[in-house]
Order: sequence, then C-alpha cells, then structure tokens
Amino acid sequence: MYTTQMDAAKRGIVTREMEIVAQKENMDIKELQQLMAQGKVIIPANKKHTALDPEGIGRGMRTKINVNIGISKDCCNFDIELEKAKKAIELKADAIMDLSSYGKTGEFRRKLISISTAMVGTVPIYDAVGFYDKEISDITAEEFLDVIERHAADGVDFMTIHAGINRETVRRFKKNGRLTNIVSRGGSLMFAWMELTGNENPFYEYYDRILEIFAEYDVTMSLGDALRPGSINDSTDAAQIEELIVLGELTKRAWERNVQVMVEGPGHMAINEIAANMVLEKRLCHEAPFYVLGPIVTDVAPGYDHITSAIGGAIAAASGADFLCYVTPAEHLRLPDIDDMKEGIIASRIAAHAADIAKGIKGARDWDYKMSEARKNLDWDKMFELAVDGEKAKRYRESSKPENEDTCTMCGNMCAVRNTNKILKGERIKIL
Repeated sequence: MYTTQMDAAKRGIVTREMEIVAQKENMDIKELQQLMAQGKVIIPANKKHTALDPEGIGRGMRTKINVNIGISKDCCNFDIELEKAKKAIELKADAIMDLSSYGKTGEFRRKLISISTAMVGTVPIYDAVGFYDKEISDITAEEFLDVIERHAADGVDFMTIHAGINRETVRRFKKNGRLTNIVSRGGSLMFAWMELTGNENPFYEYYDRILEIFAEYDVTMSLGDALRPGSINDSTDAAQIEELIVLGELTKRAWERNVQVMVEGPGHMAINEIAANMVLEKRLCHEAPFYVLGPIVTDVAPGYDHITSAIGGAIAAASGADFLCYVTPAEHLRLPDIDDMKEGIIASRIAAHAADIAKGIKGARDWDYKMSEARKNLDWDKMFELAVDGEKAKRYRESSKPENEDTCTMCGNMCAVRNTNKILKGERIKIL
C-alpha cells in the first residue's frame, strides 16, 4: 500500500491517477513514474476528492492554468462563486483555488470539492481569521495547524503554505526595503502575525507537522511566495531570492516525507528578467514544478492585467514554468465577476498553449494545424469548433455578414485565401 502519489511512484506502483495522466499527456507510464519519483512532476489528488479528473503538472506536461474564486467581506455571495466554479470547469480550467477570506467557508469548500472535476486549492491562513472569528494576532500556532487539517480532511488537493517567510527572510526584507513592500495577502498576514507576537512563523517552525497531515491525505504542498514582487521595481531583489532559497530547502524536506511539491513564483517582473527567474527557481528548488502568478510585465495597465499577465505567462511557461495562475481585468481593482473570470481564463489558456508550442509539448501544434486547415478551406463552423472561445468567434462573424459566405467583411472579394484557392484550381476570380 502507498501513502501518496509520490510514494507510489518511488515504489513502482501504478495508480489510477497516473494511468489517466499518462494517457492525457501521451507519455509512457514508466517515464511519468520516474519524473514523479524525482519530484519533477506532480499529480495533486487528495484521497477524499472523489470527483477529480486528475492532471499532471511539471516537466513534459501541458502547461496548466488555475482560476481563483471566493468571497470577501464586501462581496460575500457563495452562490455567485459556485456559478463561477461551474463556468471555470466548462471553460477547461485545470484547477480552482477557493480564496475565500470571510465567514464560515467550510460548507462552500466542501460543496466545491464535491462537484469539481478540476483540482481544488486553498490558502488556509485566509480561512483562519473567519473560522476562529479572531484578530490575526490572537490566533495560536496550533489553531493555524488545525485549519490546515480541516482543509485536508475536506478533500483539498493542494494548499498554499507561506512557510518561506521566516525571521531571517523578514530581516532581509526590512534591511533592503522595497517600493511596494509585501503584496502577498497570505504573506502579509503571516508577517503581521510574526511581528505582533514576536514568534517564528508556525508554518516554518512546525513544517514537519504539516507534512504529516499532507502525507495522510495526499495533499500537494504549494510553497507560497510571500515575498513575491508587487511591482517591476522590486523584482529579483534580495528578499525574493532569499525566500526562494528557503523554499528549495523546504522542497527537499517534503520529498523526504513523500509529499508532492510545487513552488509559487512572481509576481510583477519586467520581460527581460522572466527567463532567468525560471532557471533560478528550477535550480534552487531542484526542478520542482513552478506555479506563477502572471508574471505581470508592466504596472501601468489596470483593467487590462489579463493581457499584461498573459504576455508574462507565455514567456514564463516557454522558459520552464509549469502552471499559470490566471489574472483577470479586475486585478488590483475589485473582486472579479463571471465575465472578468472568463476573460482571465481565455487569456491564460492562450498563454499556456503558446508556451506549449514553444516547449515542443506532444500534440500542441496539432490544434493549430487543424485551425489553419479550416481557415484554408474557409470552413467557418470548423473554425468556431476549434477556437479557444468559439462562442465569441461565432458572435463576431454573425455580427457583420459579408456579401459572399466564403469571405468576411474585412477583405470581401479581395480575400487572399479564397482567391489563391481559386487560382490554384485554375478558376477565374472577380474582385469588382
């Protein structure tokens, strides 16, 4: 009997989840097992998440995307968040994180896990304040650990644990200073707790206890980047790199307990720094899968950060990142609505697919070949079927009808594709 997917891989046991992922990724099962045993590929799959359609994250895998949902004190309608989750699954998101930060979230979390075929992630520190109805400084280390265990028992597949921000990394952050300080919500809460209590980060101090919980339920450790840069001015600074070094050490400790790991990364970052940061993470964190927010490549586009993020995400994934956290047009402005969520998902899926082409992922270019073939044949229905967002493509087409069905209103009778096809067939064309 095995304890976790990583334990099974080390023992040479083929799990149901491995079989599904190997088939999806067109990968030999032995190769998959070897990569999992080395920590280079993970399959987040809590033993209690029975609705899960498992996915692999890491080397040789298709780049996956995550969608964030969840209530806040100002927007606390769980029904709307559940609709978002259903829409995210429909739009082929690979993972959904419940980032609820207000009230009693357990019932919603369990409902989400019961219906979600996508991986489900959480950030337990967000839930602690609402669960105990206490100020952050009044929560004890033991209470933080209890919340983690509750999430694991509910069936959460991966959890963001901000264990890399400890007394030493805080000292480095304070010594060097930053323009935008700490922008990670979980990181800022843990920083506040440490400063207000004078204690060490309990996620760092009691990391082995957390690993015991994760191993029992087979929860994947998502090592949170509490000190990720919140502006391009702060990227690749001393605090970010020192935390990354700590995350690499924590990665090895998790692997010793057969706990699967992915490492979270920046944040805001200029384009010319992205590739180097991906190499640095893989080096310092021993090729554990890398999960990035964006990166957002410029700070001046509120309302369009799904675009700034997609630019950075495509470069990051092409350079080695394995998992993209979507960003919506509402980033930095408000809680996203369902339309914002859709735009964020589509932008992230485009970025992920563009990166998969660059990485040479098996079958990635086939999709584009089929679309190009449909365009050459002026097969509009096939184009809509293949499109990332076929609904939008069809709506645009129908909103502006051409004189001839084999053209569009951009070029009309000057359509290059139609006219070239006709000439190659020996047919005459009429432009006027």
